[in-house]
Amino acid sequence: MKRLMPSLDAAGAILLAVIWISPLLFAFWAAFHSTSDAVNFNVAAPWTLENFRTAWDGAPWMRYFLNTFLLVTVVLTGQFILTTLAGFAFAQVQFPGKDFVFVLVLLQLFILPEVLIVENYAMISRLGLFDTILGIGLPYMASAFGIFLMRQAFKSVPIELHEAARIEGCSWFGILIRVYVPLAKPTYLAYALVSVSTHWNNFLWPLIVTNSPDTRPLTVGLSIFGAPENGVDISVISAATLMSIAPLLIAFLVFQRQFVQAFLRAGIK
Repeated sequence: MKRLMPSLDAAGAILLAVIWISPLLFAFWAAFHSTSDAVNFNVAAPWTLENFRTAWDGAPWMRYFLNTFLLVTVVLTGQFILTTLAGFAFAQVQFPGKDFVFVLVLLQLFILPEVLIVENYAMISRLGLFDTILGIGLPYMASAFGIFLMRQAFKSVPIELHEAARIEGCSWFGILIRVYVPLAKPTYLAYALVSVSTHWNNFLWPLIVTNSPDTRPLTVGLSIFGAPENGVDISVISAATLMSIAPLLIAFLVFQRQFVQAFLRAGIK
């Protein structure tokens, strides 16, 4: 029985992997075939790039790609600044009520972002950031998960390094930049991969807060492109979907080793 368990575990893992990747495999198949051939799984049907040409001509994809790149960059930059400062404060700075405030921050993990949509919408409107890249990214810059991650990373730094920097005359900010941030690079990489993937695929909030192609990210552009009133062509929509997720897939395939190592070093199980 003990010898059989590893085989069952492997078979279960393979089955789950096949189930998980099957929609992507069908999208890949449909993108290179006509709709009838894709739906009927006609193995002998010729492969074609016409779906990609049709999809590319049907929407301003270059603008959508640029908007998405700017969005994830703005969000990640804001998150790095805020989570670094907050994580360092919770890890090394003593102030009254620190543990209580940290618990309040962690409570954010139990609140779905959709619950805050109305309040976020009102805030963005008051700030005059409606239909802007900054307006899309601003509500996500204070990340409880990022603060927790940075706090854990900074608490693992040997106190001797901290004290040595203090003896050398470094300020609190100098210690943070010169000691803690360099030692937390694997954690920053792990968090960056999660953040970019999350906000590259974010849909509901960008849909609500954008009105024009000048600010729409890929997910919103793809939903409008595949709307029923525009005509549903499964092959063209599959081609557009592959174009949208291609950068993330390529990045994962290229950096998968660094991706796994970063999470292991960051202590994420």
